[in-house]
Amino acid sequence: MSRLEPGDVLARRYLLLDPLARGGMSVIWRAFDQSLHRMIAVKVLTAPLHTDPGGRVSVRSEARAAATFLHPDSIDIYDYGETVTTSGGVAAFVVMPLLDGTPLAERVEQGPLPWTEAAAIALRLARVLMAGHARGLVHRDVTAENVLLTADGPKLLDFGIAAWAGDPDDDRGTPPYVAPERLLGAATHPAVDVYALGVLLHTMLTGRTPYPETTWEEIEAARRTEPPPRVPGVPYALAALCRRCLAHRPEDRPTAAQIVSALTAALDTATLGRNVRRGITVAGSAVLAVSALLWFQQTAPPQQPERTAKPSPSPTATARLLESSPAASATAGRTVEQTVEQAAAGFRTVLEARTPCGATDDDVVLDLKQVLEAAVSPRRGPPESRTDGLRRKLSDRLREGRLAPACLSELQARLDVIEAAIRRD
Repeated sequence: MSRLEPGDVLARRYLLLDPLARGGMSVIWRAFDQSLHRMIAVKVLTAPLHTDPGGRVSVRSEARAAATFLHPDSIDIYDYGETVTTSGGVAAFVVMPLLDGTPLAERVEQGPLPWTEAAAIALRLARVLMAGHARGLVHRDVTAENVLLTADGPKLLDFGIAAWAGDPDDDRGTPPYVAPERLLGAATHPAVDVYALGVLLHTMLTGRTPYPETTWEEIEAARRTEPPPRVPGVPYALAALCRRCLAHRPEDRPTAAQIVSALTAALDTATLGRNVRRGITVAGSAVLAVSALLWFQQTAPPQQPERTAKPSPSPTATARLLESSPAASATAGRTVEQTVEQAAAGFRTVLEARTPCGATDDDVVLDLKQVLEAAVSPRRGPPESRTDGLRRKLSDRLREGRLAPACLSELQARLDVIEAAIRRD
């Protein structure tokens, strides 16, 4: 198609102002809706449709299907249309909200992201893909250019032009993110999104794509036989997940749901580690303060005769003082041995607290309490399997969006204490 210019009007309605981003399949424009008088974003596909009537029908049906897909981390679709360009060709476009944000590609150009930030972004994107795949939709162009970092978190663009799983593949996509099987003409499959997410995760962690090829000709000429490259300097579980996403064979890659579980676990482990280190630091400060107090009392000048000197705290009193400190109390719930009932009570306390679980629906709270009671019952079964159902239930509720990640993290930590208590029981 001929190049569009600022000032062009699509469908006698959408006034193009300036291009915001360019990808392998499309150009995103900042535009003005002259009918509703609002600022919008218009994504125009770069491939002409007039030479491929079948492709034109496919694009239209895909856009209509994707418009019914709603997810908080995916951009809504306002409109889909086709326009005749100045050269007589037909181009498809999708109209979306105009959001304030920075393309992830610009953020990556500044250098690698901290692994926790990269994992958090990948987790949000994996949840969008998981929801899309559950409806049979495959994105096919998960790239850094198609992710917008907003105040509400990352948003995945371009679900307005998706494909149904099982559809014949086409050449739409961005070469560095294209899965190997697409070069062989394999049908559209969710695994192509998983591969692209693996490329994106590797790019966020290292600042560069895992392979150097940037054009269709280069990736078609590449013959990759070695295992995917490993990301250095990040937790092993995260590096291993990235390599699994980049597996040459689609059947060796995880599903989007498995990626959600793996990234959630990695981030929960990081959060728990920070909390434990913080508790140890504060508790250590308390020990130093008590030691300084004891030293001061032992070396202070004698009291005046008319006053009675106070005895120095005994070791038992010192221990009680430490146990009563807020830091020690916060740490004790995870380090001091508890009975099964004490550990279960801690789980219930977190579940009923306003922070971080205050937004949890009452029916979810009731359901988790019932599963908890079954888990701590001695008649439940072998100790190693009694909490499996509760752990699965937590993961399911997170996947459904009915449990906040911070709430999940605290509940999983309490569940670890319950499991330890069951093993000792």
